[in-house]
Amino acid sequence: MENIQKLYANRIGGENFGVGTSIFKFEKIKRAKREVVMEHPEMELIDLGVGEPDEMADEGIIRTLSEQAGIFDNRGYADNGILDFQRAASIYMEEVYHVKGLVPEKEILHVMGSKSALSMLPQAFINPQDVSLLTVPGYPILGTITGWLGGEVHKLALTKENGFLPDLSLIPDNILKRAKLLYINYPNNPTGSSATEEFFREVVSFAKRYQIIVIQDAAYAALTFGNVRPLSFLSIPGAKEVGIEIHSLSKAFNMTGWRLGFACGNSDVIAALAAVKDNHDSGQFKAIQHAGIYALEHPELTKRSCVKYERRHRKLAKVLERIGFLVEAPKASFYQYARIPKRTVDGVEFHDAEQFTQYLIRQAMISVVPWDDEGHFIRLSVTFVAGDEIDEDRVINEIYNRMISMRFVF
Repeated sequence: MENIQKLYANRIGGENFGVGTSIFKFEKIKRAKREVVMEHPEMELIDLGVGEPDEMADEGIIRTLSEQAGIFDNRGYADNGILDFQRAASIYMEEVYHVKGLVPEKEILHVMGSKSALSMLPQAFINPQDVSLLTVPGYPILGTITGWLGGEVHKLALTKENGFLPDLSLIPDNILKRAKLLYINYPNNPTGSSATEEFFREVVSFAKRYQIIVIQDAAYAALTFGNVRPLSFLSIPGAKEVGIEIHSLSKAFNMTGWRLGFACGNSDVIAALAAVKDNHDSGQFKAIQHAGIYALEHPELTKRSCVKYERRHRKLAKVLERIGFLVEAPKASFYQYARIPKRTVDGVEFHDAEQFTQYLIRQAMISVVPWDDEGHFIRLSVTFVAGDEIDEDRVINEIYNRMISMRFVF
């Protein structure tokens, strides 16, 4: 049909959909990576931009999937989940996060990954002119859907000076009167920063004062290092009265493509999410949910990954500091966040992180992710592929050798 171009919804660009010249930054990175690999097939691309685990799920998880996939009763629609998964999630929250008493039937809902839940929540609460509060830089999906629904996004800046925590006192009164949702994400993507109990208590008090629902994205919450124990927003008194927390099995259990997680917390918010979800999908394959039960019953699997990520963080931070970056190994997540150099000794200037990222890919075949929302930073992930610790050291040394030769000025 010739007139389809005129029928596209304005929310995705209307008549200009697909014909604009702007390219999303991740697509630019993908294109640059493809080009440099073709131009220099003899050289290894070191990918520090991939925000997903570099290992397979545990063999016990895979075995459970295989066994459960062969059971006749698991072939049908799961709808809004199986109760056994919700029960396992409740026990997991108590054992790992010390959050007691979550009612599986009312306060826990399986979701097909965090992204799915975050895209549905605005549909349950946002009307035209309503406001969602979003931390920036950050994961944009809840804000994108808010805009599609005619709502407004108010950005909460995450700055190094404030420990990459939002300053809620800076939100204008006219925004607070229309705000319905507050999205936070700790441990944070992309900064790698962690929240404190004090900050979470402030969020609870803020949400009660202004009648705002809190959405805490806890995708990286289980990935903590050393003596730092995983912290749940729901462990704070009063948190369950004002919001929910979304957990993902992708990062904690190397189950990225499996698309399984759960939302937990306030029963009214969970009920609203379930109603929207029921009109979006028919639930994740029951066999995958059973595999998820196995994962939740074995939190020690996450600890193994944490040991690896902590080790890599220390090594990467050390070489980045030697090059001149101001970084520190985070207490959680698999991300490091660093301000970009000003220029090279040879006079190549970097006006923003996207420009620096493209330079790094094309000159050194090292891929990182640019963030220009609040200052000019890059995100580096320690989920790069390496066969063992010896190979891991080789990759780290290669990062140092390639970057130090570029002679950055900070």
